[in-house]
Amino acid sequence: MSNVSLENILNVTLLEPRQKHPTIFLRFDDLQDGETLTIHNDHDPKPLYYQLLGERGNVFTWNYLEQGPVWWKVDITKRIAGAEEETLGQLAAKDLRKAEVFRKYGLDFCCGGKKTVKQACAEKGLDVVKIEQELRQADQAPSIPSLAYDEWPLDFLADYIVNTHHNYVRKSLPELSRLAAKVAGVHGGSHPELLVINRLVAEINEELSTHLIKEERILFPFIKGLVHRDTDGQPSFAAHFNSVQQPISMMEMEHEVAGGHLESIRSLTHNYALPADACASYSLLYRMLEEFESDLHIHVHLENNILFPKALKLENNNSSTLK
Repeated sequence: MSNVSLENILNVTLLEPRQKHPTIFLRFDDLQDGETLTIHNDHDPKPLYYQLLGERGNVFTWNYLEQGPVWWKVDITKRIAGAEEETLGQLAAKDLRKAEVFRKYGLDFCCGGKKTVKQACAEKGLDVVKIEQELRQADQAPSIPSLAYDEWPLDFLADYIVNTHHNYVRKSLPELSRLAAKVAGVHGGSHPELLVINRLVAEINEELSTHLIKEERILFPFIKGLVHRDTDGQPSFAAHFNSVQQPISMMEMEHEVAGGHLESIRSLTHNYALPADACASYSLLYRMLEEFESDLHIHVHLENNILFPKALKLENNNSSTLK
């Protein structure tokens, strides 16, 4: 066993500069799926990560064992063929500590939760090596006290979303709309972005008001019907569509719209940075907007990344059983 470990360690400092990357690539190509090559270097080999990604594709994981000041040691593991990389949404669904990393870097794990970390970082021009490292470190951090959403029955999760997040939206949006209009009226002349923010808040209010009704009267009852059919054989909720995929696709599109509006607001406010002449109402508006955005991220995450995929899986299982 020790000989195998030694064969998989490459001290790059012993190679001529022109031979370093070609040798690493040869050693990597010789790996079997799931095997690891450990490289030792006297500086950060991050450029190698991007070259390997560009020339071999997303077929490896990269894990720092040591990061200076004398040695940089990295495990490069070849992915098992056919194993798909988890998306932002899947990672967040399993561990909300990772969701905090995504939030820190503005990576959308709810509406944009179907992208991989590499895809999301590439779109935003972020350092994927640094973010992947923080995600691994999050595994070692103390667990965030949170509810086990992923383990809840779907009918219970749907009720929780309505009672917690839908009610929050209904209570918050009227005051948020009133406040956005008030602050735009007072400060819009010197801060024209407030006029745009007021319009976006009004659109969010209109869109989400109808969105919640569609979920509560159509989609969620249908999902509960799937649960009841699976557990006690009761007929599903009668609907004018054949598959839960149809309303789910519509709801996901509407999530994208609301999420896009809030992302625009965050950009317009420079991450909710108050100007020097901000009054108390101005400050309250920004605080409420940020709180609303934070709640909507969790709200949409619970639907897009947990409730909807499980409902689709349950429907497929039910259909297979009935055949």
